[in-house]
Amino acid sequence: MAYIGNIPAESYASFETETFSVSATTNYTLSHAVTNENEIRLVINGVVQQPGSGKAYTASGTTLTLSSATASGDVMYCVYLGRALQTVNPPNASVGSAQIADSLISGKTALGATPADTDELLISDAGTLKRVDYSYLKSANTPAFSAYAGSDQNGLTDDTYTKLAMNTEFYDTDGKYDTSNYRFTPTVAGKYNFGACVYIDGSTAFTSVNLALYKNGSQLFYVSENVDSTTASTINATIELDDNDYVELYAKADVDGGGTWNLNQDGTTANNRCFWFGYKLIG
Repeated sequence: MAYIGNIPAESYASFETETFSVSATTNYTLSHAVTNENEIRLVINGVVQQPGSGKAYTASGTTLTLSSATASGDVMYCVYLGRALQTVNPPNASVGSAQIADSLISGKTALGATPADTDELLISDAGTLKRVDYSYLKSANTPAFSAYAGSDQNGLTDDTYTKLAMNTEFYDTDGKYDTSNYRFTPTVAGKYNFGACVYIDGSTAFTSVNLALYKNGSQLFYVSENVDSTTASTINATIELDDNDYVELYAKADVDGGGTWNLNQDGTTANNRCFWFGYKLIG
């Protein structure tokens, strides 16, 4: 069938009804105006009444007039034949899984695996239903990095904190570690775990060795060891960072007689002994 204008939506329709408070009278007021009595169907005590002048009832505007008065206890209602209520929404509980397309979220197909980043879920955003990619919801220990010293760092000043030149990456998930200034700037606020291990020797014996984590250029955590020769020092700590904070690794050695000290990498990644790492904690 052809249409002029928009094609009518397939819909569900019902007719509006009105129930009256009955008394011993022939005159009632309708909630909705009608042209005449043929626009309503009147039912009294379960019996459909015949409309028209000289018959059971007439109607015009909001005035309904009966040919005989009702009695107290009668049950009377009318159906507005010219006032259909239409909606494109199906009745409650009328749609089953057979009517739902597989492209919608339903009980038809179980994923059975970890969702891909582009898989979508439905959430309620302040009462509005929205779809969201799994990548925005999953928890991950990123940004994360691990870096090591690609070469030795020699002749370092006695009893002075020096930034350690961890200039080569094992990995850097989000490109947040800078191998030129040895600084991790995650740009994502959260709590981060850091760890490091370094091997230090010197021109003469030591009194002590310190290894420290600096936040925004200031020392935050450090460990200190009293030693008298070469040593492998470690540190591990959790640091809370804002989106513009950064972290660096420093060390110092107190060398007997004011000598110098060295970060001794041992030359190859296969024997790597000077490294550090950091990653965002979930939650």
